[in-house]
Amino acid sequence: MRQGDEKFGSGTAKHTTSSGRRDDVKGKLVQFAWRLQQEGYAFETVRVNSSCLNALINRGANLADPESVKEVLAKEQKWSPARKRNAINAYTLFLKINGLIWSKPKCKVPQKFPFIPTEQEIDALIAGSGRKNAAYLQLLKETAMRSGEAKRLEWTDIDREKNIITLNAPEKGSNPRMWRVTPTLIEMLNALPRTSSQVFTGSLRAMKTTFAKTRKRLAQTLQNPRLLKITFHTLRHWKATMFYHQTKDPYYVQHFLGHKSLKSTEIYINIEHTLFEAGANDQFTVRIAKKPEEIKELLEVGFEYVCQKDTLIFLRKRK
Repeated sequence: MRQGDEKFGSGTAKHTTSSGRRDDVKGKLVQFAWRLQQEGYAFETVRVNSSCLNALINRGANLADPESVKEVLAKEQKWSPARKRNAINAYTLFLKINGLIWSKPKCKVPQKFPFIPTEQEIDALIAGSGRKNAAYLQLLKETAMRSGEAKRLEWTDIDREKNIITLNAPEKGSNPRMWRVTPTLIEMLNALPRTSSQVFTGSLRAMKTTFAKTRKRLAQTLQNPRLLKITFHTLRHWKATMFYHQTKDPYYVQHFLGHKSLKSTEIYINIEHTLFEAGANDQFTVRIAKKPEEIKELLEVGFEYVCQKDTLIFLRKRK
């Protein structure tokens, strides 16, 4: 009997039918998802892990047999390294929930810089989307929320008088955040029907499907294939890069994104330098301020914060 067969009831007994084995696996997956929910995992995390396990099963993996899972992963050619890593992590968590371990295969995921669109491209997608997805995209653009965080936004999280949105249920162990948003976003959110405690009703998958159709249509209409590279999470990367460009303060960006570690934020410094500094011939007017009223006056006329040295604040504006 292979490792885990007895634990999972994989059907090595003669009287067990293939239909019975499928039902047993389905039962294990339902139990797995329920256990994750009980342990406080986010809905999107539960969905992604369950989806990975189902994908393994559909490709012939026997979840009761780690060697079977390894075989499927080794033969699968269409999956990216990142997807294989997700499948390995999902199966590792599945075994842990069932009190088992395995010697998981190595999977090196090469680090890649995320795609950073222009603001005009993002605004084109927002303008071409329906009311619900347009408000959702505008929310992602202004706050850099993760898609799951934005999907769970409730009406009570929005202060319409002060234009403030609060996130107290962040994903991936991030810190809670608050943002002052534009009146435009508040108006877009207020235009949505209130049929639930959540602002965005329905499933995130349905919203992604609608977005993909809109993105394809606009890419063809505007003759801009770059739009096809934009996902919900792309807007988080875009906001982080633009925010660092505006502030030049990685700790402020870290706080804005809710990152626990500055290391997660450092990639945007490199991206910003490449997009705005490397090879650029921009010329700047530089001002130094010390008093709050001086800083306020300079910011109001378009100067951007660069850095601070002792009590002096350095600001600049493109000529």
